[in-house]
Amino acid sequence: MTEGHNAANKSKSILTLGTLASLVIVGGVLYQAQKDLPDDSELFAIPEQLVVAIIAPPIVPEAAIPEALNEPIKTQLPLLDTSDEFIRERISLMSNRSEINVWLATDDLIRRVANYLDGLSRGIILSKTFPLSPPQSSFATHNDEDGIWLNAGNYDRYNTTVAVLVSLDMKSMAQIFHFARPLLESAFFEMGYKPRQMDGILLSAIDQVINTPIIVEPIRLTHDSVVYQYADISLESLTPLQKQLIRTGPGNTQRLQQQALTLKNVLLNPNETN
Repeated sequence: MTEGHNAANKSKSILTLGTLASLVIVGGVLYQAQKDLPDDSELFAIPEQLVVAIIAPPIVPEAAIPEALNEPIKTQLPLLDTSDEFIRERISLMSNRSEINVWLATDDLIRRVANYLDGLSRGIILSKTFPLSPPQSSFATHNDEDGIWLNAGNYDRYNTTVAVLVSLDMKSMAQIFHFARPLLESAFFEMGYKPRQMDGILLSAIDQVINTPIIVEPIRLTHDSVVYQYADISLESLTPLQKQLIRTGPGNTQRLQQQALTLKNVLLNPNETN
């Protein structure tokens, strides 16, 4: 009887220790995630379901972007490791905005673009991988008896960045994609992706933008933690990319969606004359 009692106590002790160990591990992960958040009071919380996505392997979409026929004779492409200046010169010709040169002043452009697109396809903005212009002025909200509201004046903070993106000709962008495709395939191959997966990732990134809802009415926020959240659960459950697009305002979001839609149409129909 004593042996059975001791065995039961031993089993309970093992179970308790296992549970405590699990709690310590989970607590450590959550603490590290919280510690790694940038110290920026205007950030919106990442939806909780993204924590689960880290554990489950993501489903990589596949697609096939058609090749463009009757392309001009291609110039010899450089190696991936020495392609920065080659790509930088060609993209800088697509816009007269000086910000383009600032954005392209980093190194490993093709690899950064591949990594950035991979994130965008999953709704994640990897701003440290490919930094764009920061928003102008400070984030602002206002309070009334109904709660906290996003100031519509915040939308203007993104006007410069959106104007630069809109200035890029999407037909030329598609041509650069086809032209530099071997370099992009090499960068995606280093990340473990096949060409059809690269195409699927690119189109999924574009669809993230196209499928973002346009919000014209005032947006109510909550501020129960260190970051702001959308009070509307349907907005808060969107991907971080889509929530960021909403913060640029309905006008800017529509401009970016038009660019994304144009790029998608040109990529999927490269041989149309108009």
